[in-house]
Amino acid sequence: MRDMHRRRTGRAIAVAAGLSLTLAACAGQGSGGNDDDPSAAGDGQPTELVLWHGLTGPDGPAVQQIIDDFNASQDEIVVQPNVMPWDVLYQKVLTSLSSDDGPQVVAMSASNVPQYASKGALAPLDDFFSSDSYMDTSVLPAAAKEAAVFDGTTYGVPLNIAPMMLYWNKDLFAEAGLDPEKPPATWDEFAQMAEKLTVDSNGDGKPEQYALALGDKATVPIWQMLLWGNGGGVVSDDARTATLDSPESLEALEFWVEQVRDKGVSPIGLSGADADKLFQTGKAAMEIVGPWMTTGFDEAGLNYGLAAPPAGPEAQVTLADVVTFTVNAKASEAQQEAAKTFFAYWNSVESQQTWADGSGFPPTRTDIPAEDLENKYSAIFGDPDLLGISKVYLAGVPSSGTITDSIFYPALQRVLNNDGDLTEVFTQASADAQAAIDQG
Repeated sequence: MRDMHRRRTGRAIAVAAGLSLTLAACAGQGSGGNDDDPSAAGDGQPTELVLWHGLTGPDGPAVQQIIDDFNASQDEIVVQPNVMPWDVLYQKVLTSLSSDDGPQVVAMSASNVPQYASKGALAPLDDFFSSDSYMDTSVLPAAAKEAAVFDGTTYGVPLNIAPMMLYWNKDLFAEAGLDPEKPPATWDEFAQMAEKLTVDSNGDGKPEQYALALGDKATVPIWQMLLWGNGGGVVSDDARTATLDSPESLEALEFWVEQVRDKGVSPIGLSGADADKLFQTGKAAMEIVGPWMTTGFDEAGLNYGLAAPPAGPEAQVTLADVVTFTVNAKASEAQQEAAKTFFAYWNSVESQQTWADGSGFPPTRTDIPAEDLENKYSAIFGDPDLLGISKVYLAGVPSSGTITDSIFYPALQRVLNNDGDLTEVFTQASADAQAAIDQG
């Protein structure tokens, strides 16, 4: 396997070396073809790629290590990371991609790719997958590759794939008289256990301990994922029809709103960071989140377990969060080629071992045996059975950002705060989502 990696890395470096001929023809071109931009190679200078990403958590050092390794592996390309929180990145990215001095490479959730691709802001990357010139892409998980496809064209190369799992605090389960080795396997079991795990000692309606930390804003789409368990969802699988008003979606929403609003199993108004902190400080017994939190929870000394999220009445399914590398459509030809060389390096065997061992994420490759990984969480989150029930949220929907941030979450928060009837609010939200889909 390592010999295979050396051959593939050799091909990648050969591509980088071959860029010198292309660079001579493109000498002086900047990120958008600006002749005064020094970031494009010329006169023997390496091609510079500015990379924006939002991996600011415990997984950040592993990202930087691979970038450092790549920069040290050759002298034709230099990747310069610009790290910022995801919400800041998304506020700035469209304007930046439209600018001649914007970043050449942007990492983003694959669910956000369609809205930028539909505006012509991203360069197509079909050729990365159509031959072995860069790497053998057959080893990349199908879900991760397909997540960045919009209107038949691929606009992203996987940075990571992260199935969500249920974390449960074994000590809090034991204190509640529950078996610490048996988390809830179904929604009904969750509801039964949640009653014992929600502790409001003085009866003031503000529990000292919550059964669940469930974010309802600025977080990965866990609420949306829960609808799939009842056969519902936000948008149909073909990305054409809003389904928030379907009986299946409304029934799922009724179940979980009752748990949170009426039974108080989770606080209302949590962001993703708030939910993480609540579980990390032992004030919530469960959380559904990805592998990036394993390091932080371990450092906090939590005694926790990991399992697939509880199965709904119709399906056991989990969210696969895919972050993908995209290329600015304004990047020069030389910069686009350099970016693909870096993507191949990122997805090489050695780099993915570095990534998995340093982050707890599963590798983006399917050909790395679990026994070759030092981080136990990489194998847990990369379990084939877990990946087999994983689904990407709003894949191929150009208006995904609008539907999530301007329609779904405001509707959810209205209902959680008793501002309107659930059926009426989400029927209107579904109509709004359909209008957003139709507008593209």
